[in-house]
Amino acid sequence: MPMWKIYHPEQTFSAEEKQQIAQKVTAIYSNFLPKFYVNVFFEVLKPESCYIGGEERQDFVRVTIDHIARSIKSAEAQQQFLSACTQILTPYLETHRLAWELHVNETSFELWTINGLKPPLPETEAEKKWRLENKPSAY
Repeated sequence: MPMWKIYHPEQTFSAEEKQQIAQKVTAIYSNFLPKFYVNVFFEVLKPESCYIGGEERQDFVRVTIDHIARSIKSAEAQQQFLSACTQILTPYLETHRLAWELHVNETSFELWTINGLKPPLPETEAEKKWRLENKPSAY
């Protein structure tokens, strides 16, 4: 499961922009993961709740990405992924003149469930079924 958390100042993104970002994020993964694996959360940072270097900032966005379903092994693939993230986010963040930072965590596949079900291993028939149906099911 990719889980994106986008921490941003109030009034940064419109509902339409949020949906566009979520759809573009989902598209990064849709060739190899079930779409329902992709979670995008927009977390509002209220004034006086973001400090960088000890100074209050109201022009900063922090993006954290947790990967569970897959990990990115090669340096080349890592750079391609970071470039894809940058391509998605830059137009929105530049429009609002925001500074930003992003990082990716890779979490253990073994400690993950969806609706109480252990997700199928990558590229198995069960995972292909989940992808086709776009929902979890017993296998």
